[in-house]
Amino acid sequence: MSYQVARQKQLEVQFEHGFTDLTQAHLNVLVYPPPDRIRPTELAERCFMTKQAMNYLLGELEARGYLERRSEEGRRSVLVYLTRRGWRFFETQWIAMKQLEDQWSAIYGKKQFNQFLQILRHISSAEPVASRQSTQKRKI
Repeated sequence: MSYQVARQKQLEVQFEHGFTDLTQAHLNVLVYPPPDRIRPTELAERCFMTKQAMNYLLGELEARGYLERRSEEGRRSVLVYLTRRGWRFFETQWIAMKQLEDQWSAIYGKKQFNQFLQILRHISSAEPVASRQSTQKRKI
């Protein structure tokens, strides 16, 4: 539920600031941490997408001026870099999420909201159970 509210807030702010050429799918790529100095395959894994789907979205974002893909001198691997427009978008989204957090903190109380954030951080830093189980099976 909080995800949908947060995503809706992101879309509203995005449109208010003139970023009208992005869809929900693009937001999946332009999330925290920023997709900057990362290989497309790593970004695909992070976003739970196939490499093909990620490259399609990266092509659209590149054509719209949010990022660029380039290889470092003397290397074959390609990295994704946010452009100035991409960073502006990311900063706009960051501010929107901070405003939403402040709003929720005012509604539910600072202490309770901070506990909520602490739990979310703990959940997101915990190794998924399925991953632990598959690791344990490989050791046996």
